[in-house]
Amino acid sequence: MWNIPNTLTTFRLLLIPVFAVVFYLPYSWAFFAAAFIFWLASVTDILDGYLARKLEQSTPFGAFLDPVADKVMVSVALVVLATHYQNMFMTVATIVIISREIVISALREWMAEQGKRGHVAVSSLGKFKTAAQMLAIIGLIWQFAPWMVTLSYALLAIATLLTVVSMVQYFYAARTELIKS
Repeated sequence: MWNIPNTLTTFRLLLIPVFAVVFYLPYSWAFFAAAFIFWLASVTDILDGYLARKLEQSTPFGAFLDPVADKVMVSVALVVLATHYQNMFMTVATIVIISREIVISALREWMAEQGKRGHVAVSSLGKFKTAAQMLAIIGLIWQFAPWMVTLSYALLAIATLLTVVSMVQYFYAARTELIKS
């Protein structure tokens, strides 16, 4: 169970409260440090999946923990950012993204119970959504310059749109099972 990929995933979970604390520190370097911590957590997300495949160290525990760590990491960051920016766009994007994660997790669990989990596997669109989302979050945390915040809002808008589109795709893929119920 405690192989390199699962250790990286656990490390990512441990970084989440560290990120939140650092973000709120009253120092000029706090936003950069928080962005770096979130970036590091994002890199471990990429690395743990790669290593699990490359080293043939995939485990049921890792398959469970990795998406949980991803969803908690993104949700915490979005909530922190929504409280920081306090504007309608950030709040709505946060609600849409977190709600979609909960709904799709429930759909995947339900489809697994139906023996059809493969029908709602991660798509390439989901990978683009995740990349846009991570870059947007890092930029919004760091706030290095006004252009970075503007670019990050644009990436968050793209990520939010892709979030909705991918949710529709998941429901479309599950439509046969949903209609039968």
